[in-house]
Amino acid sequence: MATNRFALTAVTALAPVSWGSTYAVTTEFLPADRPLFTAALRALPAGLLLLALARVLPRGVWWGKAAVLGALNIGAFFPLLFLSAYRLPGGMAAVVGSIGPLFVAGLSMLLLGDRPTLRTLLTGVAAALGVSLVVLKAAGALDPVGVLAALASTASMSAGTVLTKRWGRPDRVGPLALTAWQLTAGGLLIVPVALAVEGAPPALDGRAVGGYLYLALANTAVAYWLWFRGIGRLTATQVTFLGPLSPLTAAVIGWAALGQTLTPLQLAGTGLAFGATVLGQLRTREPATAVAAAVTSRGEAATVRQAPRPAGRAEGNAPQDTMDRSAPGSRR
Repeated sequence: MATNRFALTAVTALAPVSWGSTYAVTTEFLPADRPLFTAALRALPAGLLLLALARVLPRGVWWGKAAVLGALNIGAFFPLLFLSAYRLPGGMAAVVGSIGPLFVAGLSMLLLGDRPTLRTLLTGVAAALGVSLVVLKAAGALDPVGVLAALASTASMSAGTVLTKRWGRPDRVGPLALTAWQLTAGGLLIVPVALAVEGAPPALDGRAVGGYLYLALANTAVAYWLWFRGIGRLTATQVTFLGPLSPLTAAVIGWAALGQTLTPLQLAGTGLAFGATVLGQLRTREPATAVAAAVTSRGEAATVRQAPRPAGRAEGNAPQDTMDRSAPGSRR
């Protein structure tokens, strides 16, 4: 059991590690100052590809739920994240994003009934401090719009993570399909905004095409499938504590590939943030009335009380062995 959970955590961690490469790919391969266009090309092609593979559309209330989750996890998160990155100095956007575990802890208490432990809160603070030591550099006055965008992007993704746990997924719908719904819905929200704000798409050379293909396929389609898959089997707090791996990966890529240097203080921050990430994976003993996560389709899980109930009765309470049946040979 412990081995399986370790393997699941390690695979889920590939998502934020992949997202850590976004900054380098954006600055080295993509057209400058096109955050909304980049966000749209990350989300919509990936969503349509996964939708073609899953061959499953939402039904009933899930049209609305998929739209809400797509707006929170993709449609709002992507543009706000890019806006904060363009307007804030150094790694300030990453520092604000690293408080995600604290956001999730608070929302989990409100929406899931999970009371955060002192260890969770202290570990969240340690993760944010470690990330700040790695990426934050001296700068002048902070742009208030950038700060608000960073906070809003973190709150949006945190709310999407917790709602994913609360709603789970429909019976016999795998994480691949649920990931496809969200990426498609989020992409469709971003496209008209991108056209209205940034105008027609820019001309792309081969370098930019390669960068966008990487972002859409590995960085988004595969990474979000793994992320939502992890949400379904781990707690919301455990998944969110993997988030600091993203800025840490960005720092390592900057050092290894872009010629940037890491100071002793940054190395200490890396150790602190990584240690907090590991501690965030440790489970605390759950009370008898705790909410249990039932494995669901996009790597998410529906939450059901641990009272006896026939399998498959509640929405999202699909047996684990049916998890991947909506997509031939795979899932998110």
